[in-house]
Amino acid sequence: MEIPFERWYEAIFIRRSRRQFINKPLPTHLFEQLKEICLKFKPFNGVKSILINQSTDSIFRGAIGKYGRIKNAPLSVAFIGNKDDPYINEKVGYTGEGIILEATAMGLSTCWVAGFFRPQIVAEIVGISNDERVFAVSPIGYSSEKLTFEEKIMTVFGKTHKRKPLSELIIGFQNNSLSGFIKTILDSARLAPSAVNRQPWRFTIESDGILVSTDNTRDSFNISKRLDCGIAMLHIEVASLKCGIRGHWQFFEPPKVAKFFFNT
Repeated sequence: MEIPFERWYEAIFIRRSRRQFINKPLPTHLFEQLKEICLKFKPFNGVKSILINQSTDSIFRGAIGKYGRIKNAPLSVAFIGNKDDPYINEKVGYTGEGIILEATAMGLSTCWVAGFFRPQIVAEIVGISNDERVFAVSPIGYSSEKLTFEEKIMTVFGKTHKRKPLSELIIGFQNNSLSGFIKTILDSARLAPSAVNRQPWRFTIESDGILVSTDNTRDSFNISKRLDCGIAMLHIEVASLKCGIRGHWQFFEPPKVAKFFFNT
């Protein structure tokens, strides 16, 4: 499917991770819309998103015991990939963020969870093959306008909404080298969510595109930094399309992740 870049570009700026939900079911038409986007947005072979239409209570666990656990979400979506693909983490991140941006555009709340969930329970619910793995899950539903006390504590812990300046994220940064569309693209990329807001991506501006790398090859919190970079990759492409620029991705070995080549 074609990326609905106008819709998803706006969602980039309003998306916030939420852990506490209102126990309110989705209207049928929104459920069907989510189900359809999960079926249609499959930019890579070996990656799929499966909507789980049941309580999330058994799926998620807290950062410390029950503390920080996802609560009262009526739905969740599992992001599943072929574990033998060397580039599967970034592909899962890219694909899953499309589902999350669409849910955001629909007025729903989400939260990337790649560490504090029970993959075996999710695998039993959705059914996966021996060569597949559940890489991450997101609750989906309605949340209150204000953060709960527990969410505020988790936000402070992860410094959730703070982002590093581009000067720290661009390799070989030179302020006068940022043209209008490049800055628009990278401003969108830096807003991508990441595990405990670690922001592991680094960008190299090249004459024919933008290279995405990890800050180093050491994963933290037992979560792949390349998955986080895959999320930023989708933000790059959405913003590029918003600027009227099409391109294509090529994957690389660590510490490089992938390069978005501008189509000429």
